[in-house]
Amino acid sequence: MPDLLWDDVRSLFAPDLMGPLPDVRVADASVQEWQAVLDLIRAQGWACEYSEDGAVVRLPAAAEMLARGEDTDALLKVWPVPGFLAIFRAYEAGSIDFDVDLRALQGQDGVDVLCRLMRAIGRRLRKPVLLSPESDPLHPVLGFDVEADRVVLLSGPQAM
Repeated sequence: MPDLLWDDVRSLFAPDLMGPLPDVRVADASVQEWQAVLDLIRAQGWACEYSEDGAVVRLPAAAEMLARGEDTDALLKVWPVPGFLAIFRAYEAGSIDFDVDLRALQGQDGVDVLCRLMRAIGRRLRKPVLLSPESDPLHPVLGFDVEADRVVLLSGPQAM
């Protein structure tokens, strides 16, 4: 049984309401948890590309990546499945932030792909993984619930 049904969350996958690139976040993270996510990406065999200031380079360890600071635009593009891109932004060790493109996540298949990604990260870290409208992290609408071991609906989207 899927975590969420398309008919129940269709409005949360509307780019005009949520923004085309809603924010996904794991709060209160650490360098070790960033490393756990990098290890998960490798273990799952997900395609990825890491760049610094637009130049593609070898993916470093989390500590090295995060040491770059705000002066470096460090991006990690991850394709858990073909056609679905998650963009991780190494802003700080204290939170794991990434964007997903809702235009690639339409229908039940899209919901299932997003839930699998959020569930994989949440299980690895044993922490909530929250999806919020673009640039509105205080109003999460979906999240991996550690106790329930699944992605759940948290609330409806706020008017933007």
